[in-house]
Parts: sequence; C-alpha cells; structure tokens
Amino acid sequence: MKLVLFTTANGRKARLRLGAGAVAAIFGCMVAVAVSASWFAFKYGQDTRRPYSEEWRKELAHYRLQLQTSEDQARTEVNALASRLGQLQAQVIRLNALGDRLVTDAGLDQGEFDFSRPPGLGGPGPVASDNDQISADDFMSDMDRLSEELRTRETQLSVLESLYRNRELEQDAAPVGRPVRQGWISSYFGKRVDPFTGREAFHEGLDIAGKPGSDVVAIADGVVTWSGWRYGYGRMVEVKHGNGYVTRYGHNQRNLVQAGDVVHRGQTLALMGSSGRSTGPHVHLEVLKNDRHINPLQFVLRRRHYEQTQ
Repeated sequence: MKLVLFTTANGRKARLRLGAGAVAAIFGCMVAVAVSASWFAFKYGQDTRRPYSEEWRKELAHYRLQLQTSEDQARTEVNALASRLGQLQAQVIRLNALGDRLVTDAGLDQGEFDFSRPPGLGGPGPVASDNDQISADDFMSDMDRLSEELRTRETQLSVLESLYRNRELEQDAAPVGRPVRQGWISSYFGKRVDPFTGREAFHEGLDIAGKPGSDVVAIADGVVTWSGWRYGYGRMVEVKHGNGYVTRYGHNQRNLVQAGDVVHRGQTLALMGSSGRSTGPHVHLEVLKNDRHINPLQFVLRRRHYEQTQ
C-alpha cells in the first residue's frame, strides 16, 4: 500500500511516498490517541459525577427517614385516637345504662327519656368556608373536653341515683299501711275505758280485730329486735326501722320471725291470736318515733295512697 502526500511549501510542489509499514504505524498511533482520549473522558466523567450521585443518595435517604418518621407518628396518633374513642364509648354506655335505670326506677316516660337515641338538637349553623380546617391539636382538645363533660355527667347521675335510692329506702322504712290483710279497727289510740278494769286508761296502740290465724304483716322494712313473750303483749314482734321508727305487733298466736331477721313491708311476721292481756283475736299495733308512742292511725290511713303508687 502506498500513501502519496502533496505539498506546496515554499512555492514548489513535492510528493511524499509512504510505504505500508509507515501507514500502519501512523494509523495505529491515531487509534491509540482516540482510545486514550475516550478513556480519559470516561474517567473524568466518573470523577465529576461521583459527588453529585453521592449527594443524591444522601438526600434520598434523608427523605425516606422523614417519611418513615411521619408514618410512625401518624400510626401512633391513630392508635391514641382509637384508644380515646374506646374510652368515650365506654363512658357513653355507662351513662346510658345509668340513665335507663333512673328512668325505670323513677317511673318516667321511656319514650321521652330514650337514652338509646340522640336528643333532638338543631338550628341554623354558620356558613362553612374552605379555611374552616380543624387541626390535630384542636381535635384532641375537643375530645378531652367531651371526655371531661361525660365524666361530670356520670358523676351527677350517680349522685342523683344515690339520692333517689336513699329516698326510696327512707320511704320503705317509714311505716305505711295496715298490719293485717283483712280486719277492722276495734280500739283506737288514746284515752279509753280499759276492758279489764273498767277505768279510763291511755291506749298506746291501735287494735285491729280479725280472724284467728290470719296474717300479721310488717308495715315497713326493718330488722326484728324482739320476737317472744312480753308481759301484757303476749307473743309480740318488735321491728326497728330507719329514722327512729319502731313498730310492735302484739297478742299473736304464733311468731314466724326471730330477732335479727331482716323483714320487708308486707312480709308476714306472725299469726293473729289472743295471747297475753287480750279479750279476743286481734293485733295490737304500736308505732314509736324516737322512743315516743305516736298514733298508728296516720300510717294505716296512708294505705290507699301507698297502694295507688305501687
């Protein structure tokens, strides 16, 4: 192979002939120069990109860490909200149960006080805007206020129930009604002619005559403090009630309770008889208030009102 070069240097034409070896050498040098240039360009490009690539990796790792932290925080807040919601639901259930008991015990209208449905509320509200956004802190504050309000309502209802129960116990402990299921008043409280002496004497009780063996019943809740024979009363049952009340049931044929027994209004205490200082089958009823005898008739006359309220 021949390579011919022409030149016009110095105003003259010249010709240079190169053989195949020289041409191959020149071509080889050119290839070497091109390869070297490419390698240096690649190496320089790697060196210049490495700082930017490392920085991107660090920034990407930082964003991933921020995202994971945000997800963990959101999950924690959701769990806290779920726990608070469960507490509020438990408080609402307790309030509903307490309200239902009060409605039932007080004999209120179930339809008017229905704790299974929300109360009637309404009225025109403010016009909503795009800026009316509630923050997480405001939401938690609202839940805290609602929880505190529910606790306050629960306390108030509990106190109301306690007061109602106490009033109910006081009413049950106050003497009301007749000490027999059937019978008639044979002697009143106060001055009378004594059937044994014929002289005027003060009768401290109320006598109600009836059929021998008929029931003698308690006129109030209480505890039996005496059940046995007592001079003048024959077989007698004494019951102590609250608020200083004591009742006595005398001249029984047989007592059915013992001292220490808890009895309730309407419970049979004894069978009517004529034991002790008696002229015939009847029950001698006495009522004491703070150790002083009072007229039992006022409690017997309350019977109709008591029965109407049951």
